[in-house]
Amino acid sequence: MKLRVYVDRLSQPSRAVLIFCKVNGIEFEEVRIDLSKRQQLSPEYKEINPMRKVPAIVDGRFKLFESHAILIYLACAFPGVADHWYPADLFSRAKINSVLDWHHSNLRQGAAKYVLNTVLAPFLGLRLNPQAAAEAEKLLSSSLEKIESIWLKGNGKFLLGGLQPSIADISLVCEIMQLELLDDKDRVRMLAPHKKVQQWIENTKTATSPYFDEVHNVLFKVKARFQEQRVKSGSSSGTNLPSKM
Repeated sequence: MKLRVYVDRLSQPSRAVLIFCKVNGIEFEEVRIDLSKRQQLSPEYKEINPMRKVPAIVDGRFKLFESHAILIYLACAFPGVADHWYPADLFSRAKINSVLDWHHSNLRQGAAKYVLNTVLAPFLGLRLNPQAAAEAEKLLSSSLEKIESIWLKGNGKFLLGGLQPSIADISLVCEIMQLELLDDKDRVRMLAPHKKVQQWIENTKTATSPYFDEVHNVLFKVKARFQEQRVKSGSSSGTNLPSKM
């Protein structure tokens, strides 16, 4: 039975899993779970992921949720996956796991909540929360600084200091790509101080080409619609969103 991958491409971790599968030639069926229509709350999907989030996978009788766990499973379970994604070396794996653990409580909390509370909430039927946005911006800025000063401080192209990406690179870069939904001046303001982060993002895009841009195409389309709506409304706040994407 073909691997089934349950995703919404507007979801950062969903994109990471899709790109990984495509880059490594893993055959799979993509099953869209439309978050804007609350499809993740359906009883059918709850049987697959009781947490009612994306992504999730079903591989035969095996069900798994949480993107980091999924990436580790895919790297280990499918033949032909290059070793650099999740090396057999125990020390390298421990370093990757450390980055992934840090990601969930730092970069993800900052980036996801900042984007949610500045542009994305109305699309999901939620209210914008300026206070939450301000707190998230501080955590996001701190997280970008830590990536640059800790994992990118050497001359390597990727987080572990090597010439090839790992699952940590693809997971964290997909997280940062969500900033594309911001007004351009806000996105530039957040990323401009971090030249090494910007180069690392480009390195990861190149290493996963052409699938990186393909999977992110939906994000670019939504960004274009947000920008169009801002022009029509004469506002740069991004709070007036189109009703359909």
